[in-house]
Amino acid sequence: MKKIMLMCNAGMSTSVLVRKMERVAEERELEITIWAISETDFEKNWRQADVILLGPQVSYMKDKVTDVVNGTIPVTVIDVVDYGRMNGEKVLDVALNLLG
Repeated sequence: MKKIMLMCNAGMSTSVLVRKMERVAEERELEITIWAISETDFEKNWRQADVILLGPQVSYMKDKVTDVVNGTIPVTVIDVVDYGRMNGEKVLDVALNLLG
């Protein structure tokens, strides 16, 4: 079971994207857990993830998050267009590519 964590300011806008990603994962019959957190919940949640996707609004945190995870898991920023369009399929594919 792969675990994908999305992070944004409050975890609200990414929850919509999570639902769309889950729908795609279900259609593909993938065993994946996807959840959204706020930036303030990062420290207590990151160890549960296999990959971390940052919403564009918290892209400024990429270096900090990368330092904290110390290379143990991949971290990237969600493309602003894919985020704006809530393109669950494309964002899921990015996460899966990072997972190898």
